[in-house]
Amino acid sequence: MLTKVLIANRGEIAVRVIRACQEMGIATVAVYSELDRDALHVRLADEAFALGGQTAAESYLNTAAILDAIARSGADGVHPGYGFFSENTDFARAITAQGVTFIGPPPEAIEVMGDKVSSRRAAEAAGVAGVPGTTEFLQSADEVIAFGEEHGWPVAIKAAYGGGGRGMRVVRSADEAAEAFESAQSEALKGFGRAECYVERYLPWPRHIEMQIIGDTHGNCVWVGERDCSAQRRHQKLVEESPAPAFPDEIRRAMGEAAVKVAQACGYYNAGTVEFLYQDGEFYFLEMNTRLQVEHPVTEMVTGIDLVAEQIRVASGEPLSFTQDEIVRTGHAIEVRVNAEDPAGGAFIPSPGPVHKLVPPQGFGVRWDGGYESGDAVSQFYDNLVGKLIVWGRDRDVAIRRMVRALREMTIEGIATTIPADIAILEHPDFRSAAHSTKWVEEVLDLSGVGGQTPGGDAPATEPKTRRDVDVEVNGKRFSVTMWLPESIAAAPAGAARSASAGPRPRRAAGGAGGGASAAGSGAVTVPMQGTIVKVLVEVGDQVEAGQTVCVLEAMKMENNINADKAGTVKEVKVAPGDSVGSGDVVAVID
Repeated sequence: MLTKVLIANRGEIAVRVIRACQEMGIATVAVYSELDRDALHVRLADEAFALGGQTAAESYLNTAAILDAIARSGADGVHPGYGFFSENTDFARAITAQGVTFIGPPPEAIEVMGDKVSSRRAAEAAGVAGVPGTTEFLQSADEVIAFGEEHGWPVAIKAAYGGGGRGMRVVRSADEAAEAFESAQSEALKGFGRAECYVERYLPWPRHIEMQIIGDTHGNCVWVGERDCSAQRRHQKLVEESPAPAFPDEIRRAMGEAAVKVAQACGYYNAGTVEFLYQDGEFYFLEMNTRLQVEHPVTEMVTGIDLVAEQIRVASGEPLSFTQDEIVRTGHAIEVRVNAEDPAGGAFIPSPGPVHKLVPPQGFGVRWDGGYESGDAVSQFYDNLVGKLIVWGRDRDVAIRRMVRALREMTIEGIATTIPADIAILEHPDFRSAAHSTKWVEEVLDLSGVGGQTPGGDAPATEPKTRRDVDVEVNGKRFSVTMWLPESIAAAPAGAARSASAGPRPRRAAGGAGGGASAAGSGAVTVPMQGTIVKVLVEVGDQVEAGQTVCVLEAMKMENNINADKAGTVKEVKVAPGDSVGSGDVVAVID
């Protein structure tokens, strides 16, 4: 059995893995960026190592820094979580080259299945049909247009090395192809470190059903159960459940067997998910995620199987602790992703910032997998998932009622969250009758009356910290130490440190030239959220139309178009690519 595991991730998945390791008596090592120095996963781990940097590219996607932390910590296993390096073959090989166990599939399987294009080819070779699409990487938007003309519009451009809807763009006509292709590549590169994309047919009203599989190094591979993940927006999941409702048992078995075939075709072991689109009684292979899924807890709740613990046992060389016939699924489980987003009007605008108060609900059959606590801050530089609320019930109706109760009980202050939208989904007749699809939230669900900023009092006074490098002696031995001190102490003259009785210095106000959203049609184009400008599309003197994109803002790993609020002439451009902006900042002025 592994003795010390480094978790190459952050947030709720890092917390989830740490807890599983603690229950197994395995020591844990966290890694962290400058922004995550005091994060929950750092506080819970036995050891923690700084990666440096703020953005994902500077920290959690910094291979050299993570490999250095592995070597310094003496970890004999690495769990990648999901996202970041979880499906990166180079990272997996770099770890195994150091003699350290990668808690995941073999690099060769990631190579085949982590790339969505080659996974389509592998599934076809195993006799599992997919949605019509390309089996080569796209080289230009012209190929998107050619595919759309042949198979019909709309089509979907997808990141070959990604998931979670990032790097995906729906293209409804040839005129949209070039911009969508460029945007998909840009988002894929930022989120997964690879820009390759492919294109496939976009089904009109499918459900998203995925099958959890797990295999060991002894040749055993089983399907554990399916999950319905059809309640989505921007191709990212909001609500997941198991078992899938209104889903025939013979289809369930056929899908499970197909998933195992796909896994065995590439010599897969450890946990993985084979995703399908289901429509009109037929299912189509979509992709395989060669990692743990965000929604794995619903499978755990209905089977009683700890998938993370099973991952670690498999990585340690042990056979699966159960057979296909021993898997028993009982009751119904639902998971809701609580994201830092404002769902008002269906916009789902990212809402980073300090979490003033967070109190999870309690009660029978309720589980909270979170990455934040009261006083923590959700950064614009990372994923916006605050945590996952999971409930179990003896049947689907009980589970829905329990989830609605738990969501209403949950308290989160300081940031807007998707909770109001989640309740609207769960209470809608279409969801209760399983008549929804992957497009239902955006095309049918009315969110005009929900959302808005979560109420809360003033932020707790938290004084900013600053870095100080000092030399210290311990038992006569000299060490260079980095300390992070409250600004009042760090700036005070020797012997004149701020008195503790004086209280903490008030939090500085969020920066921003705009100071808030502008009135509609004023000509002052503002951004609705904190983020980074990645593209400016206009210059002073340009003529623009109302609704025309002025610049592109990246926030929480998603790109957002910032549009002109009226027609006119661009009088001033206040930002450039790479600039950081705050909610309400003015980026351009239109006369």
